[in-house]
Amino acid sequence: QVQLVESGGGLVQAGGSLRLSCAASGSGFNIGVMGWYRQAPGKQRELVADITSGGSTNYAESVKGRFTISRDNAKNTVYLLMDSLKAEDTAVYYCHVEGRRWLGGNYQYWGQGTQVTVSS
Repeated sequence: QVQLVESGGGLVQAGGSLRLSCAASGSGFNIGVMGWYRQAPGKQRELVADITSGGSTNYAESVKGRFTISRDNAKNTVYLLMDSLKAEDTAVYYCHVEGRRWLGGNYQYWGQGTQVTVSS
């Protein structure tokens, strides 16, 4: 079982910054890709950014150049630094991890979500 604890959401003015963190805990698994998704009211959940265990990153076009994803493999933690925030970045942000269990089989887990609100 993998537990995910997210932190760092909140209210910020447009142009400001926030940093989200997501720590994974548990045993019996290897973590592969860690990422962040978001879901705005009335919209589908979408990928914001993800990062492999080797450090390769992938970003949604809408956040390229403004958001930076990183991870600390020793701490099983992924971060999302969000700069130059816009009102349209307002959403619930979800941490997502996937990988393989030592006893076999793939897994994926979602965090509980953290609200990010950008006021214009």
